[in-house]
Amino acid sequence: MAITSLNNYSVKAASGVPNQGLLMPKLKYRFRVVLLGFGVEASTELTKQVQDVTRPTVNFEEMTIDVYNSKVKLAGKYSWENITLTLRDDASQNVTKLVGQQIQKQFDFMEQASARSGIDYKFTTRIEILDGGNGSIDPIVLETFELYGCYVQAANYGELAYGTNEPATVALTIVYDNAIHTAGTVGIGTTVGRTLGELTTGQGTTTA
Repeated sequence: MAITSLNNYSVKAASGVPNQGLLMPKLKYRFRVVLLGFGVEASTELTKQVQDVTRPTVNFEEMTIDVYNSKVKLAGKYSWENITLTLRDDASQNVTKLVGQQIQKQFDFMEQASARSGIDYKFTTRIEILDGGNGSIDPIVLETFELYGCYVQAANYGELAYGTNEPATVALTIVYDNAIHTAGTVGIGTTVGRTLGELTTGQGTTTA
């Protein structure tokens, strides 16, 4: 049948291996963001007003060991890069109220008093990619990033201009201590057997 030609819409993996067609990609606009413990009042208003968000980035510091005529590079300590969450500012003041509450938890600008400890103001950020379900059909979560130990490093209330047709926004820069990535049964934070090699270069031993 002619429809079988659609199976060829992919890159052939290897000689003799039949094509399997393209896998459905995750779509950038099918997502939601939930902030747990943000501000003072439990609310879903920020989830409704999200415009865009950056997914986490993890970087490993490079450790260099100098040996004889060469160098060996190892993965050092890791760090999670900050994310940016952009919210549409609403006329009912829900966004600015919740953002203000969170910032005041971190530092009271009126009394010039800071929070006693991080646990008093840190929150959890959950970024989920969805499958498109809506209404009476609940969406299925394809991927989840959970960011722990979050706080607002910067709140940018943006600009206003007569020559635009866009909503006002509030952009938050969020710092966090750790992130767990779950995509089904795989991802960062899921159990993977540790490989116990013998050499720092990763080169295995051979026998004659």
